[in-house]
Amino acid sequence: MSNELISKIEAVLFYLAEPVDVGFLAKTLEVSKKDIINAIEELSQNLRERGIRVVNHNDEVSLATAPELAGLIEKIIKEERERDLGRAGIETLSIIAYKGPVTKKEIEYIRGVNCQYALRTLLLRGLVERKTGAKDSRVVVYNITAEALRFLGLNKISDLPEYEEVRKSLEVDINTINETTTDGN
Repeated sequence: MSNELISKIEAVLFYLAEPVDVGFLAKTLEVSKKDIINAIEELSQNLRERGIRVVNHNDEVSLATAPELAGLIEKIIKEERERDLGRAGIETLSIIAYKGPVTKKEIEYIRGVNCQYALRTLLLRGLVERKTGAKDSRVVVYNITAEALRFLGLNKISDLPEYEEVRKSLEVDINTINETTTDGN
């Protein structure tokens, strides 16, 4: 198996940081599903003695921390939960609250920067949840949780300041990005 293909798969899995369909990998990397499956198996073997493992479930593949390092990861998670959300976390939570359900791509368009770390922090704290999209099960969307409402001191999401106005303004922004993407500009 080509080391280049294995490296590409590892890079895609690392970058996306979420389960990736084997068919998507085959299409993106322009190789057969069989080649992807063989490369994933070899990547899995290569990582066996390292801190990362390949998780393969229902034709979806992702990277995960090695089980034997669970104690270390739990310690880091505990420290993260005790830290302030920070500006990135608050901005990301606000976008999800006003726009949700919202995709990572939409959040990044609105913020203008990568939001992976902020999303992870919010997920760890139980303030947001990941779900499959209502229109397309291949799309992951984020929504705030009941815990987030408690954290914000709200009874319902529409209690947010200027909820309807901000939600409508975010719809315009997302429609603009979708039109730009469709037009090829």
